Amino acid sequence: MVHFHFDDIIKVDRLDADGKKYDKVSRIEARSEQLKMQLHLDVHSELCPVRVGDKFRIVLADTLNEDGSAVTSLLPKGKQNSLADKFEYVMHGLLYKISDEGSDANAEKVARLSFGGLQLVLKGDAAKMESFKVHEKYFLCMRKV
Repeated sequence: MVHFHFDDIIKVDRLDADGKKYDKVSRIEARSEQLKMQLHLDVHSELCPVRVGDKFRIVLADTLNEDGSAVTSLLPKGKQNSLADKFEYVMHGLLYKISDEGSDANAEKVARLSFGGLQLVLKGDAAKMESFKVHEKYFLCMRKV
């Protein structure tokens, strides 16, 4: 079974707060509903149109194979159950940095992932981010709810 490192509903609070830097990229600022994590996420705005107030389910997993096995090819042979079949927008990238913020009582971690130049910055309770590992690859799956 596939393990989710993050699985929550987010609500888009702000969009392109610093201005639109690229024609086809929007930067989402949001907070997750259950885990109470803050995130900034770049998305290809033509493939994934986004507006303030939209809600999305976002999952971060280390594989797309529902049986939990590693992805050996992004173009699989034959039909295999894939997590990607349940989502509208999927990216593959690398967690390149984790840092600690705050005091012991309010310890938070910040995870930074790059999906071919599109960035995800995820900030929240350190205990909820223990499964993340630097230099590991992750799939971000997203769909509108």
